Amino acid sequence: MAGNALQKPVTLSGDLENVIGKGPMTRAQVTSKVWEYIKANGLQDSKDKRQINPDAKLGAVIGNAQISMFKMTAAVSKHLS
Repeated sequence: MAGNALQKPVTLSGDLENVIGKGPMTRAQVTSKVWEYIKANGLQDSKDKRQINPDAKLGAVIGNAQISMFKMTAAVSKHLS
């Protein structure tokens, strides 16, 4: 049986490293660090916490438009290899 994909170290794009630091790290760590960044910078929408309002740094990874937390995970995945 294959190992848990969340625990396998992945390489990060330069844009993603600008947000959460140097890789490689596991997908679980990436998700955790992206959330730390969002919370530290107050990027959750005040009325709907499921919506993220990216700043310029995070926008380079997931786009500059407001995005739901579910779509954000998929957008971040495009920066992993």
